[in-house]
Amino acid sequence: MLRIDGLTYRIGGRTLFDGATMAVPRGHKIGLVGRNGAGKSTLFRLITGDVEADAGTIGLTRGARVGCVAQEAPDGPKSLLDTVLAADGERAALLAEAENPDDATRLAEVHDRLAGIEAHSAPARAAATLAGLGFDETTQGQPCGELSGGWRMRVALAAALFSRADLLLLDEPTNHLDLEATLWLEAHLARSRGTVIVISHERTLLNEAVGSIVHLDDGRLTLYSGGYDRFERTRIEALRHQSAMKSRQLAERKRIEAFVDRFRAKATKARQAQSRLKMLARMEPIASVVEKKTVAFDFPEPDSLAPPLIALDDVAAGYSPGDEVLTDLNLRIDMDDRIALLGANGNGKSTLIKIIAGRLQPLGGKVVRSRKLSSGYFAQHQAEELEPLGTPFTHVNKLFAETTREGLPEARVRAHLGRFGFSQERANVHVRGLSGGEKARLLFAMMCVGAPHLMLLDEPTNHLDVDAREALVQAINAYPGAVVLVSHDAHLIDLVCDRLWLVAEGTCQPFDGSLDDYRRRLLDQRRVERRAGAGNGVGRRQARQARAAARAETAQLRRAALAAETRIAKLQKQKEAIETELADPAVYAGRADELTKRHVRLAEVSAGLAAAETVWIEAHEALENAKIAS
Repeated sequence: MLRIDGLTYRIGGRTLFDGATMAVPRGHKIGLVGRNGAGKSTLFRLITGDVEADAGTIGLTRGARVGCVAQEAPDGPKSLLDTVLAADGERAALLAEAENPDDATRLAEVHDRLAGIEAHSAPARAAATLAGLGFDETTQGQPCGELSGGWRMRVALAAALFSRADLLLLDEPTNHLDLEATLWLEAHLARSRGTVIVISHERTLLNEAVGSIVHLDDGRLTLYSGGYDRFERTRIEALRHQSAMKSRQLAERKRIEAFVDRFRAKATKARQAQSRLKMLARMEPIASVVEKKTVAFDFPEPDSLAPPLIALDDVAAGYSPGDEVLTDLNLRIDMDDRIALLGANGNGKSTLIKIIAGRLQPLGGKVVRSRKLSSGYFAQHQAEELEPLGTPFTHVNKLFAETTREGLPEARVRAHLGRFGFSQERANVHVRGLSGGEKARLLFAMMCVGAPHLMLLDEPTNHLDVDAREALVQAINAYPGAVVLVSHDAHLIDLVCDRLWLVAEGTCQPFDGSLDDYRRRLLDQRRVERRAGAGNGVGRRQARQARAAARAETAQLRRAALAAETRIAKLQKQKEAIETELADPAVYAGRADELTKRHVRLAEVSAGLAAAETVWIEAHEALENAKIAS
């Protein structure tokens, strides 16, 4: 399906690919991993032809269609369902051609092809894709323009999944998803028969949905069989082996050099010494194993507080009286709690976090907080509120000044930034020049200025690579305060949280079970929904088969009717043209034989028209009888 040979690409004096090679067979699903900035997204742009390589080749199977998520979120009056259906370009083109056929033969070919690609089931497949990504039936009929940017990006993802691309390229597809949609996507990709390359830092997705991992490192692409966990084990073992080989080579080099130094001056050993020198010259050096520095997180330790930190007593939450989002909230959070909020987007998770953070006042009930409670709130949208011309140092320094009224010495501010991986150089870079991961780390640093007792983390892993996520896991587990987490990263939830709260049906209740139990519950719900959607009597599959059989039985009749209809239209035009000529008095002043030819031609066309109308009527009567019989 895809073959990359000797790929070299440079940008801004930096080499992203240096003779990289990779082959992707048809039907394979591959996870593309590597540190942020290694060039993963650039590789996709090279494959799609948006940028041109400096050297090497990228070859695709002839006629292969490459699909990817549109960079611009769909907008405008078109409904979600129609937007997704339009992503199958072949189906859309065939349907348009069927409305204005050139001839009966071509029309028959169009209908046969539409049947071959199961165009009749496309609306149901598109609706199922949208439903899996969190859109109910009502929302699917709404215009895309009424949705927020994040939800419109979900529509773009649904369109890419529906497009029937031969090679599907997905770049961080879970960034705009909640946990429920992420779990659906994992299962969908695992079932897919297409060829997929997915860039992701989601360990669970890379374990469940792909069969191979391609690691982009130092401009090279290396293929590993299996999911991410197996890749990690294999790579660690390879690095250990490389380190051991390097040590043995250094020891051998020292032994040879010692022999040469000892016997070079002796005539009897001179030839052997020269031989050893040649051996040293031929010895290929083994590269040293230098692991790139991993970003560290180090949350400051807060003072201990007596429980509970916060308690909700019969609280109602919302944005206006009479329009409550959540009711009957009876919850408490203690210093050692690690809580993950479950539930689909739109169920009220963000509303609950705002109540806990004190950013939203309850519409009813009572919220009791520890008097000295300090809480920190992390949300990705806060990155948009950063000053583009500010630096990490100026942002954090300003917060310390507001907190202490006097500020802190510069060294203390820089030490705090160092907890989150900012060197002195990077701490002075304008925000607009920071990567997505660096902006996320700056938000963590700002959140922790007051050494919070409670951290509220809303999708904290977006824009963090796998290594940074592992560092975040270690930091959260070492943090002595309370954590409330909303995340689509199942791996993070598994390793960090020991309590699950389910936000659903207008309230929040503790979920009695593990994340695997919740996953099974979602799968069971979807099975029930699919069975309910099948309707009474014949199931969808049987109904599809029955419709296909009926179409096969009546295909010849339909073709005959279409051919007759096309012939009727053609003959009708010819008849009208001849009659127009005969209506002109000048014709009768001309040659008699030309006038006779026109009358003979009119008779022939009229006879042919009558015969075509008879065929058309008989074919349609046969079709009607077939419908009645079925």
